[in-house]
Amino acid sequence: MISTIFDQQFMESISKILIALLLSGLIGFERELKNHSAGFRTHILVGVSACLMMLLSVNGFTSFMEDYDNVRFDPARIPSYVISGIGFLGAGTIIVNGMTIRGLTTAASIWAVAGLGLVVGIGMYKEAILTTFVILVSLVALNKIEKLMHKGKQQMIFELKVAPTWNMTTFMTEIHSFDLNIREIEFKQNYGISRNLIVHIDSIELKDKEKIYNWLADQKDIQKINFRM
Repeated sequence: MISTIFDQQFMESISKILIALLLSGLIGFERELKNHSAGFRTHILVGVSACLMMLLSVNGFTSFMEDYDNVRFDPARIPSYVISGIGFLGAGTIIVNGMTIRGLTTAASIWAVAGLGLVVGIGMYKEAILTTFVILVSLVALNKIEKLMHKGKQQMIFELKVAPTWNMTTFMTEIHSFDLNIREIEFKQNYGISRNLIVHIDSIELKDKEKIYNWLADQKDIQKINFRM
């Protein structure tokens, strides 16, 4: 009875699912450490489910082919739907706040994990392990390199508490008259009917800092200004 259940095909499927669990879990753990919306569990579910879909595509229709000579199937059909369909989950991790877009890397990692699950499901273990290593190096090492590249570039950060009547279009038009290089604009959070706006700009000269600070202080729709480097 036991040997009938745990046959060679089922044991191979178990090993593939466990490998998909391990590889996708490693990438998800890295995302979890950085407190991203899609972390450990999400990546594992995507990777294991993609592996399961590939197992279905490879092994699920063999009995029909053996019983009926006129039955044909394309093993790439189900995986193609997985790759295109995983986009909705990735889109759910992307957050747009004003001019700031966050979550693109996490969305890409979810798509990559789906690919890993499919590759493991077809039995390409070495390729899956190598790809996992490359993805982890990209997420960890390249992130540190990016920080080092921007370390020497000082920025000014204005955190503004703005009233409901504040108009972003007018604000952006007027602030660009100071000939600034704006790195990032984001809405941090809401406090009642007011909003918090964070503006990151490149380092500028002292006289220009005074000008922009005085201009912000004169804006009636800006209720509070916090400045830091």
